[in-house]
This record gives sequence, structure tokens and C-alpha cells, in this order.
Amino acid sequence: MRQLFRSAKVYDGTGAEARMADILVEDDRIVRVAPGIEAEADRVFDLKGRSVSSGFIDGHSHNDWFAIKKEPLPYFAPFIRQGITTFVTGNCGVSEIGFEAGNPYSEKLGGGLFSFENTTGKYGTPEEYFAATDRRMPCNMAVLAGHCTARAAAGGIENRRLTAEEERKMLASLEQSLQQGAAGISLGLMYFPGLYADVEELKKVAALCVKYNRPLTVHPRAESKVSMAYPQLLGRSHLLRAVDELVEISKGTNLKLHYSHAIFVGRSSFAAKGELLRIFDRLRSEGVDVMYDIYNECLGVSVITVILPAWYQGMTEAERRKPVTRIKLAALVKASSILLGFGFGDIQVAYLGPGLERYEGKTVREIAREEKSGELKTYLKLCELSDFRGRVNMGPYSTPEIISEFEHDPHCLYMTDAWVEDHGVQNPAIYDCYPKFLRDSLRGTGDTMPNTVRRMTGAIADRFQLRDRGYLKEGYYADLTVFDEEALKNGTPDRGEPFGIDMVVVNGRPVCTDGRLDEEALRTSGRAIPVNG
Repeated sequence: MRQLFRSAKVYDGTGAEARMADILVEDDRIVRVAPGIEAEADRVFDLKGRSVSSGFIDGHSHNDWFAIKKEPLPYFAPFIRQGITTFVTGNCGVSEIGFEAGNPYSEKLGGGLFSFENTTGKYGTPEEYFAATDRRMPCNMAVLAGHCTARAAAGGIENRRLTAEEERKMLASLEQSLQQGAAGISLGLMYFPGLYADVEELKKVAALCVKYNRPLTVHPRAESKVSMAYPQLLGRSHLLRAVDELVEISKGTNLKLHYSHAIFVGRSSFAAKGELLRIFDRLRSEGVDVMYDIYNECLGVSVITVILPAWYQGMTEAERRKPVTRIKLAALVKASSILLGFGFGDIQVAYLGPGLERYEGKTVREIAREEKSGELKTYLKLCELSDFRGRVNMGPYSTPEIISEFEHDPHCLYMTDAWVEDHGVQNPAIYDCYPKFLRDSLRGTGDTMPNTVRRMTGAIADRFQLRDRGYLKEGYYADLTVFDEEALKNGTPDRGEPFGIDMVVVNGRPVCTDGRLDEEALRTSGRAIPVNG
């Protein structure tokens, strides 16, 4: 099937200025990009000067867990509507791959965030995963091998060092994943059991990435001034202590080190930004290939217990009710709030459980006022109502000014770090994160449009070696996103819907037009992307 897209303002993904051209597509490939193409076509689309780029690539995703759902489309629909056609998944150490069939720890591999509920199966190796998902999912997908997953599969989630045999098994699993096409390895040093790994273990993981020339993406141990990761409340920011660890595991190598979601949890953490960037610059001067990614949001998703110490959660109900416990907890929470620079007014309830929908969308402070109760008392009540498993949206994780500065850094890539939840308030990044990056450019707070488009297309494809993706070039896969720059510039964000995206094409198949999805096409439009570079 031949399709001709006429009169397009083409951003080719290289960072070059846009040019007017036609795009000729045959089946799933781009045949030609040039002005005034004269060719017979089965379908002709007159774009009337609207902008076209390669389909946007979400550089940090967890949708590997949702591509294997029996009905995956609902989990991809909002991303497609904002122009995303491809995902780099398996981030934060928690991937769907990295275990053997029948593994006794398989139900623990989702890190408490994801599960195998309502999936078509469990696919422990990249080969199995790619076979199960290729042409059976809506979008294209590359997969990272998660260190947390491989470690849990080898030795469980207990707080201990791996035995020599368990470590050998974990490293063999990670290496097998790289050999079978994983796009890299991801660390989740804030999640079980990755947080139990010491520097020597992490150096061995990093060495695999060097050996196969793949990125090591890292969710660091801490992303705030203070955290539960380090005992010292004063002195060097915990965020920077966590970066020091990355310096240690990468020094003396040419590792492709990729720092995940450059955020600063709590207002007191913002001061670490300058030194973070200086450390990255120094590592690059020493030969380490450092990049990082961001989303265009000032908040993030977390568990409701994010500021609750583990010792309190492990107590019986009677022990929690003791006055001395409450006094100790109140002092700790107050100190943490002061040191971090956020409070109960910054924690919005996203989901607590069935029958508790009345709390959703409200901050802990708002709920406390409604119930005429203390904020800490209200917070603890909400924790207990959710059995300490509630979900919250909280911040600040960044500021518009920090996002703007990062948008101008050529070492910064774009992503959403979002997934669709079955219940409750959603992460706003699922709806319009990428249109907001484009809007920033058009309004002058972001980088130029050619560079902005590159950060969400060609630069991500280069970073993760996604062959024949990310560029509008002859011979490349026909993933296209058509957008209206005027609608983007004047759009209103954060309304639970995209703006400015007119058409999305996945592997030559138009799957979304003016927000309307072709559900039949989307059943088989997505391709698995093994990396064999």
C-alpha cells in the first residue's frame, strides 16, 4: 500500500531546520521525502503545511508490563493521542524480562508496582517477550533488562548480599538479555531488592553494559536532600551522595550512563541541580557518556508511605496507638518536612482503594480541614485505610525554570515515566507531556523546535540504538506524528487530554486521526525492537 502525505512541514529528527516536503510511504517504510513528489498512491493526505516528525519516542517507560495485557489498548491510548509511537521500557530496574520459567519469585518481580494480572503470560527472556508482543500490541517497543528483576529472580527480595552463585546467575541472566536484544540494563536503587546491591555488584552490572555498548539507566538511591537511603540527615545532599555512587561505578570506563528522571523532590532539594550538572560535565570530560531524561511535570507519582518510616509500618496497630510512638513519629515527619521543603499540602491522594473514592484528587491538608482533624492524624488514617498501599501524586519534583534549563541541554532527552492505572487519579503525563514540550518551544521557554523534536525522536533512537526509527528518512519505518504548531502554542495543558496532535501513524498505518483511534489497526500495529548493535 502506498500513501502520500503532501505539503508537510518536515522535522526530520536531526535537529535541522524544518523544510516543506511530501512524504511517500510504501507499506511500513518511508520511500521518499522531497518537495513535489509525483507518484501514484492508494491514499493521499493533504497536510496543508502542518508539521510532521517521526513518531515521538517515550524514552523512559514501564509499558512492557502493559503490552502483555490481554487487552493492551486502554493502557496505550492516551500516549498514542499525544503522538507517541515507540517506547523504551523496562526502566527503574523493574522489567518484565529477566527470569526463568517457573521462577519461585515471579510474583515479586513487579516491584510492588506491576503484576502479571490479566496478562497473556509471563515472558522471562527478550526472545520470548518479543515473540509474544510483536504485531500484538499498539506501539513499538524496546526493552531494558531490569537489575531488580534479575536480582529478585536469582535470590529473592531479602535484605542481604547475594551469594556467589546467586550473583553469577543474576549476571548471566542480564547478559543473556543483552545478547537477545535488550536495549540496555536498568537500575532501580530505590526499589527492592536493587537497594540492597553494593557498589561492587553494581560495577559488575555496569561492566556488562560497557561490554555490549548499551546504556545503563539509573533510578538513583535518592532524589532529594534527605531520604531513607542514608542515615545522615545533615551534610551532603542525599541526591548528590547517590550521584557519587554512580561516579564510583563508572569511573575509568566509557559507560553509557543514563540518569533517569532528573528530579529534585522537595523545595530544599533544588539547590543540588547545579552540582548535579557539574558532575555530569566532569564525567563526560573523563570519557563517561552521560545523559539524562526529564518529563514535563512538576509532580510525580509515589506510594502513600513515601514519608513514613519502615519501623512504623512494621508495628502492630496497638503499638502504633501508643503516645510515645506518635510523639516520635510526629517529630520525625516534621523534621523531614522541614528538611525536604514540602508538606501535607503537597501530597494529593490518587487512589486508596474501593469505596474510598471520596478522597481522590484532594490533598491530605484539604482532607484534614474537611474532617476537622490534624494533618498527621489524617495522613496516618489514610495510610491505614489503604493498608499502606495507597497511591499519591506529590511534589514539587521540579519547577518550570528547571525544566526550561534542562530543555536547552543537548544531553537531556524526553520521556513520560507514566502508565495508566486501573483506578483513581491518573498521572497527568499520560495525556499531554510531549505536547507541553512542543508548547514550551513555541512559547520561547524551551529549546528550538528542531532540537525539541530531536529530543523526542532521533536522539532517543540514537541513544538506545533503535535501528531505522526516530528519523524521517528514506528507508526508515513510517512512524509519523502530525501536529499543528498554532494549536500547540495556544493549547491549554493539564486538562486530562492532549492538544495540537492531528494524526499518528505507526509502521505505515494511520492509527489516530483528530484523537479518534483505529482500534482494529491498533491490535497489530506495534513492532518489537530487539537491539543487536
